[in-house]
Amino acid sequence: MNAPITDKATTVAFSFNGKQITASGGETILQAAKRNGYEIPHLCYSDNLRADGNCRACMVEIDGERALAPSCCRQPNNDMTVRGDSGRARKAQSLVLELLRGEVGNSHFSNRSELDYWCDQLEVTESRFGSRQQPVGDASHPAISVNLSACIQCTRCVRACREEQANDVIGFAHRGIHSEIVFDLGDSMGESSCVGCGECVQACPTGALMPAGGVGLEAMDRTVDSVCPYCGVGCLLTYHVKDNRIQYVTGRDGPSNHGRLCVKGRYGFDYVNHPERLERPLIRRDDVPKGLNEHFDPADPLRMFREADWEEALEYSAGGLRRIRDEHGGNALAGFGSAKGSNEEAYLFQKLVRTGFGTNNVDHCTRLCHASSVAALLEGIGSGAVSNQVADVANAEVIVVIGANPTSNHPVAATFMKNAARSNASLVIIDPRRTDLSRHAHHFLQFRPDTDVALLNAMIYTIIEEDLVDQSYVNQYTEDFEKIRENIAGYSPEAMAPLCGIDAVKIREVARLYGSSRHSMIFWGMGISQHIHGTDNARALIALALMTGNVGRPGTGLHPLRGQNNVQGASDAGLIPMMLPDYQRVDDRDARAWFEQYWRVNLDEHPGLTVVEIMNAALDGEVRGMYVMGENPAMSDPDLNHSRQALASLEHLVVQDLFLTETAAYADVVLPASAFPEKTGTFSNTDRRVQMGRKALDLPGEAREDLWIIQEIAKRLGLEWTYGDVSEVYEEMRGAMPSIGGMSWDRIERESSVTYPCQDENDPGQSVVFGDGFPTASGRGRFVPADLIWADERPDDQYPCVLITGRQLEHWHTGAMTRRASVLNAIESHPVVSLHPDDLEQVGVAEGALVRVESRRGELVAYARADSGLRSREVFIPFCYVEAAANLLTNAALDPVGKIPEFKYCAVRLAAA
Repeated sequence: MNAPITDKATTVAFSFNGKQITASGGETILQAAKRNGYEIPHLCYSDNLRADGNCRACMVEIDGERALAPSCCRQPNNDMTVRGDSGRARKAQSLVLELLRGEVGNSHFSNRSELDYWCDQLEVTESRFGSRQQPVGDASHPAISVNLSACIQCTRCVRACREEQANDVIGFAHRGIHSEIVFDLGDSMGESSCVGCGECVQACPTGALMPAGGVGLEAMDRTVDSVCPYCGVGCLLTYHVKDNRIQYVTGRDGPSNHGRLCVKGRYGFDYVNHPERLERPLIRRDDVPKGLNEHFDPADPLRMFREADWEEALEYSAGGLRRIRDEHGGNALAGFGSAKGSNEEAYLFQKLVRTGFGTNNVDHCTRLCHASSVAALLEGIGSGAVSNQVADVANAEVIVVIGANPTSNHPVAATFMKNAARSNASLVIIDPRRTDLSRHAHHFLQFRPDTDVALLNAMIYTIIEEDLVDQSYVNQYTEDFEKIRENIAGYSPEAMAPLCGIDAVKIREVARLYGSSRHSMIFWGMGISQHIHGTDNARALIALALMTGNVGRPGTGLHPLRGQNNVQGASDAGLIPMMLPDYQRVDDRDARAWFEQYWRVNLDEHPGLTVVEIMNAALDGEVRGMYVMGENPAMSDPDLNHSRQALASLEHLVVQDLFLTETAAYADVVLPASAFPEKTGTFSNTDRRVQMGRKALDLPGEAREDLWIIQEIAKRLGLEWTYGDVSEVYEEMRGAMPSIGGMSWDRIERESSVTYPCQDENDPGQSVVFGDGFPTASGRGRFVPADLIWADERPDDQYPCVLITGRQLEHWHTGAMTRRASVLNAIESHPVVSLHPDDLEQVGVAEGALVRVESRRGELVAYARADSGLRSREVFIPFCYVEAAANLLTNAALDPVGKIPEFKYCAVRLAAA
């Protein structure tokens, strides 16, 4: 027998059911038959899973072979003759289906059961075989219903959990008639280590694993293909809609997720129908003061506001802004846009502020996320976007993840990192916290918070000292390398080890590993950027990549993992105070002149204020009015007491949102907006992919789409905007942004996801950039030395602990959406403070009891959670809980370049509550 052809560029021709078909190299008979429109029964096979061949429903007959072959595992050869519809093959297929039908008996949990489908196709109506003893159902998990009476032991759930998501929760126990699917060591699913990604549910062919609530037996009204609205990974998904509600969600085979989702992307959508959704415009009552006082109740907005019709609300909104502009000038106004909104919304919002307000005081949460990273990237390589896409880890030899927790913040991206680590790549985790991803790591460097530059400069020192610099690359593509060489003279691993808490031998080992590889990738998160030395942290990472030539090729590069689903796109569209769309500086005369002609208006030549600077200016009386769309600075800004005072001091605040958020408590008028599934628009993910989000639901009550609201305010500020469909806004934006020039609206509609830079309609987009230089004035990457700068506030005897803030897997940002999503809030419903067990003992607090955390700015009380992944005297608090708002504690000190606050470091103390 000839060996199968595995070269994907090669095709083989063979006969299937009497017809000649072709298979590409590596395709199985089943895959080739499916692609050519033929059906072969199959149950253990699924497109995104490794073929197992254990159900035997896909047996086919091959001429010249005595035994039938499983088509899911067998690859064809040239001139092979295969029949899946022969009498012998059909008899075997039918027998397998009959046996399985007998196994599960009358179990019926899904209208989409593949077992039912194939039994219908082969007319297997009854089974001559008795059913096994049926296990009891398990409803312990808030997201997933376990009905093992319907299980056919195909192991698709096992492979989905272990091989795709790499979560290792689901296994197969015992032998023969006693074999069964188990969770961890036989736990109930609710008590297991399941993270709720639902990959097993999507993989299950029979309904043995289903979304909780019995939705599997309901016929849906429609399906709508869209994209996930949570993190920057940009997973493509499909909404399954009934009665104007998203009943469940499945992953699509998109380039960023290949069918995978996380718990938020699969179960985080019923917030749209939450009873606290705003359905009518609101104007503040004259007798109620602003603030998070006794009148604030998101379930009863009328305690603070009165309802108004749209005409009154819009005129009131625009009238207040217009008055301040006309009396005090445009710089007395500011706008916060949203990284949750579409590219089109971001573009129109920043255009409104610049042309309607007459100021560049426009910003969004990128200032609180990766502003320092972008500053360093623009300075060093001329672009703030990623060089390589996440899935490129499959081509990497070394993967460095520093200051990031992808398993919580970018869960699907983390699955590709875990897959690569289980294949051939060396995974290096560098973080003050031992995160879940570290259990997959080959090297884990748990350095002391605030010593990033010390550690990274020690690695740079090693690479230079041990002659691991790619001198040819440095000479051809970079400049100012000598500045780095001079700067690191005092940063030997031996000198830095006592500062960063990592042994010098280990520092050298990891530096050697990274520097000696030709395919090393660096990923980083807000653990790098959210420091007053965030720009220096990123400069050091850029230097590592440039000096080793690990840029511009597959399996290399620099990737700051973008947090929000459209923080990349909003920044690209100009929703930042110093940049016009496509990162054209507002103080660049030529760039500004181009936009003045394009928009037919004069523009302010001075860069605007950033988020924290706007709050400071509000307290100083310089900023008097604001328009906030889809942002919640009363929860997300540092030093919340300061930020809330600033909001309260405004003469006029317009808030546009889904709920009565904490920021809306300070508003003069609140405009009910559209949720993600209630509108169509494009979104740009962390991979530089522009993707289509499609409307799936009708708006509730009198709520309106955000684009409509922005335009109505613009008209009342004197702007003659006449946009109709969202595609018209996109095409104007496209005309101002050469990076997306090759992406028409129709193309994105058709393809769902297109990578930029993209020059024309036939350009597939550049997944890897900087292969032939950099978009800088010299065409070269620039080395910028990083110096060791200590945090603005260090622990002392009075406040001896370090606070690190961040996100949880189940909740997003300030929790406005996820805490109103029933499954997500059921999994994590109470505010927590994670502490090392030794600290719990020292404070005298048991796990699960209340603990008080105090800083120089505020205090909170939350439930203690033991976490041995933290060092002693390090505290972690997620910032999504209004009842224990972490940002009451944080420090508003800014990185001098990126103007980002120091969320990742401040001094606190602990006490029993």
